[in-house]
Amino acid sequence: MSVTSQFSLVLEYPPAEPQIASRHFASKLSVETDPADVILDLQRGQTGFIIVDVRSKEDFEESHVDGAISFPYRQMNAETVTRLPKDKLIVTYCWGPGCNASTKAALRLSSLGYRVKEMIGGLEYWKKTKEKMESNR
Repeated sequence: MSVTSQFSLVLEYPPAEPQIASRHFASKLSVETDPADVILDLQRGQTGFIIVDVRSKEDFEESHVDGAISFPYRQMNAETVTRLPKDKLIVTYCWGPGCNASTKAALRLSSLGYRVKEMIGGLEYWKKTKEKMESNR
């Protein structure tokens, strides 16, 4: 039996005005990318970014995103990050949505003057997306 309520959880907080929402979503997209976009760009030969796996070297050796380099975020500091190019966007990732190492790395890198985007979903969603894209061919 369905019960009609006068109270809406969705509308408990009023939606933002379109201009505010537009700024919010544009800002979000300026610091995030998704696995499908990364996969497609790599397939198309895009070279304007590098992918950095910020998990441990052991985790990287077990499995990683195609073309990624290993650079554990705990090792990132003003001296060690100089090995990364400043003329390319850095795309960070970690294991998945339950891991915030890529966020920590993105913060560290951006505070050191690098342009950074975080790949949402991490390796977990990279694998799922790649598998789905390959099965749709």
